[in-house]
Amino acid sequence: MANPTDDTPRKKGKGTSVVVWILMGMLVLGLGGFGITNFGGDINAIGKVGDRDISIGDYERGLQQEVNALSAQFGTRITLQQAQSFGIDQQVRQQLVNAAALDNETARIGLSVGDERIVQEITNASVFRGPSGTFDRDTYRFTLQNVGLTEAQYETKMREDLARALLQGAVMGGFAAPAVLTDTLYAQISERRELKLLRLTSADLAAAPAAPTDEEIKAHYDANIAEFTKPEARRITYAALLPEDIADQMPLDDAILQKLYDDRIVEFVQPERRLVERLVFPNEEAAQTAKAALDEGTPFETLVEQRGVTLSDIDLGDKSEEELGEAGAAIFALEAPGVVGPFNSDLGPALFRMNATLAAQNVTFEEARPDLAAELAADAARRAIDDLVEDIDDRLASGATLEDLAAETDLTLGQIDFNEHSSEAMAGYPTFRTAATEAAEGDFPEAVQLEDGGVFALRLDAIIPPTPIPLEEAREAVIESWTAQTTAQDLAAMANDIKAKVDQGEALGGFGITEVIPNLTRSTALEDTPASLLSTVFKMEEGEASVIEDGSFIAVAQLESIIPGPTSGADAEALKSAIAAQAEQAVAQDAFTLFTNSLTQDAGITLDNAVINAVHARFQ
Repeated sequence: MANPTDDTPRKKGKGTSVVVWILMGMLVLGLGGFGITNFGGDINAIGKVGDRDISIGDYERGLQQEVNALSAQFGTRITLQQAQSFGIDQQVRQQLVNAAALDNETARIGLSVGDERIVQEITNASVFRGPSGTFDRDTYRFTLQNVGLTEAQYETKMREDLARALLQGAVMGGFAAPAVLTDTLYAQISERRELKLLRLTSADLAAAPAAPTDEEIKAHYDANIAEFTKPEARRITYAALLPEDIADQMPLDDAILQKLYDDRIVEFVQPERRLVERLVFPNEEAAQTAKAALDEGTPFETLVEQRGVTLSDIDLGDKSEEELGEAGAAIFALEAPGVVGPFNSDLGPALFRMNATLAAQNVTFEEARPDLAAELAADAARRAIDDLVEDIDDRLASGATLEDLAAETDLTLGQIDFNEHSSEAMAGYPTFRTAATEAAEGDFPEAVQLEDGGVFALRLDAIIPPTPIPLEEAREAVIESWTAQTTAQDLAAMANDIKAKVDQGEALGGFGITEVIPNLTRSTALEDTPASLLSTVFKMEEGEASVIEDGSFIAVAQLESIIPGPTSGADAEALKSAIAAQAEQAVAQDAFTLFTNSLTQDAGITLDNAVINAVHARFQ
């Protein structure tokens, strides 16, 4: 090692090594001792860039780190195959290819860092600190062993990382966003527009479309057959037992019900309560002054604002007289909402506003018994089902079919043609949906527990291809679709007629109630409008009218004015600076990408797919 010692001062590094961050990530995510020594022979690389090898270990660690990160993102364990569907393996290989190309270049130009910098990076890394909070050599050695690296390998990688970072900084440094680019982007982002919008609905038509003829129905059905086709379905047979299926069979003990009632008495017996807000003041004088202002007509909300708080900050919720302490009697004496005080509170003198009265609640045991019994029975049913799971699994493992389970146990047999739109019965359970989606023909059923304590086992019987719904069965839906399409066509014709008249000088407001929408920007979110509205509006000229037709949304828009963004002021300068910074970063990143691409092309890339596939196989 480059001689770091336990008492080396801990200075704050300006840029922590990429290798250190990778190690920390792997430790946090539990990579542990992922081995890299099972290939044998002289094979130790998945390929090379120029003369620089891309090691198997680096590729394995990179894959593992990305798979762990993806698993953390989705909150479930992600397999390598799933990660590959996101292109993770290609990303890791590209990163390693780029790193190798940069290593080639740093070696060619003689760029490196000294031992002092290596020592600084290692001793500053929190992952290498011992119980005393300072660098600990044993921790350093153990951590590296856990990820399959020797000290020499790690320090070499760190030196390469830092050299690459220097080269990257040199390539990406010094770029400035062209003023014309910044100004153009600023003008586009800061520009605002004012719009008049006339929405058209079926109510605007002189008459609803006439009922379609049989020929029109058949023609619409044929032309839109995809709309009237059942999606691919998975025919699932299942046997299930839910808590509600056996809850009424569970024995109930009145003594237990009474204890449950007594333990939760606060749910059933509550004194009269008030909805209260408490506005606290620093001293009695300030509180009295505020009360005087209130008595003279100052709104309570104004006093709240003057204290620098919000109504949600002072909301106490519902309180009993006892809970309100000194102020309780006065608050409960109010017959209508009002303000009392000041009274002392645990936070100081305060005014109290009473907003509503909540009547006392006294639910007797006999009144609460049905709900308590249902709750207790459901809990007992869940426990009973839990005790059955092992027996169900044993039966299935012994060759019992789902039909056998239904005949010999309390499980109920059912069948469903399941697709992504299914929601009835068992399809309402996420666990069942997952199992039904993942089931394959020939799989052996197994017991799976549900979120509510139920259990099921299922079997995939067949995959049913997309099937057109017979016209007679779909007739009502076809008529509804035809009517909607015809209505939209009639409204579109009306909108185009209105636009033509507006273009000739008539006022848009003469054709109905129009909305005036001011201060539109390209990022404004408008409720109940399609995204195409904004994109169209920002292509229009002042005074221009346009028909917006997007699905069932049909409207005529007229652009009233274009308002350029301010050219000066603090907000304008801040936005310009942010735009310039982003543009500079984008230009610098593009330059660096071109640079690395050029290096890899010049050096040449060789990848060994057999070794890569072997690495992938180790993740199975």
